[in-house]
Amino acid sequence: MLVTLEKTPSTLLQRRTDYIKSMDPQVLRSIVKWPDVPHCFGWLALDRRGQWRMRDEYAQQNQLFGNVIRHEALNECIARNYACDALGRYFFQNGPQRVFITLDATPWIVRLIPDSSSLKLLTQCQSTFTPTGALSDESGNIYISGLVEQNFYEENQSHLFSKKECLSVALLHDHDLDLFSELAQVEESACSFKGSWKWHDKELPLDPIHSQELAQQFHFVPKPTD
Repeated sequence: MLVTLEKTPSTLLQRRTDYIKSMDPQVLRSIVKWPDVPHCFGWLALDRRGQWRMRDEYAQQNQLFGNVIRHEALNECIARNYACDALGRYFFQNGPQRVFITLDATPWIVRLIPDSSSLKLLTQCQSTFTPTGALSDESGNIYISGLVEQNFYEENQSHLFSKKECLSVALLHDHDLDLFSELAQVEESACSFKGSWKWHDKELPLDPIHSQELAQQFHFVPKPTD
């Protein structure tokens, strides 16, 4: 069963971050051995709570988001081999096959996790997300903009993947909205608002955004297609 962050001890969280440091060597070897395996679209999704979901033909045909994957080893495998390409398409490299992921919100879902005397932001892959600001949309969702280390697909034969720290955006898990509100100060007006929030003794901006602007501003494809 997927480990829920609010119930996970900090020592276990630290141990679980080890598996996202690099992609599986056998995955990289299989790409070289079988380079022409067709890509897969529509079968895997990331929901708004950071859960991976399997979408069978019925789910795809009826615009359903699919069943939550509960198998812990499979969740960890997806997290280790989660990557993006130059077009902003996110995928799970499943051996030689690239399984493109339908994003319900953003490429990353983050939780606010207590860490000794402060807080840290962890993604659904248990990687650290370093914030530079925050955004709020028309529905009151909070997004964190910032830097995250991720696997990036290189368009050349000598080095297929690299590990890069990239500017991206993450939806804040709805269980952490109350905690975020304690860190934020907002000035409202008739049509918009501006504000700030405290993060590790720094004051970061909190700005409005429309949810439909996120993909273009942060260069990701919510629904990759063939």
